[in-house]
Amino acid sequence: MIARVWKGWTTLENADAYEKLLREQVIPGLQRIDGYQGNYILRNDGPEETEFVVLNLFASLDAVKAFAGPDYAVPVFEPEARLLLSKVEPLAHHYEVR
Repeated sequence: MIARVWKGWTTLENADAYEKLLREQVIPGLQRIDGYQGNYILRNDGPEETEFVVLNLFASLDAVKAFAGPDYAVPVFEPEARLLLSKVEPLAHHYEVR
């Protein structure tokens, strides 16, 4: 199993909207990918911004590539998400789940 981990930040004002987008649009889309195995959304509301860590689980690297394409380390964004995010980590990281 492969864990794909990515971080993004929003303003405090956009945090709830971004989380809603993840839960109602992004994750349902991921669930249609063969080999998708679930996710965790981690949220840390700080004094000036909100940090999100999104961890998606895939059965294999091939399943990750089905989602992200051949350059799979590049984050994938819905256009609406890019409008809500104030800062993004430039690469997604992949780990073998042991």
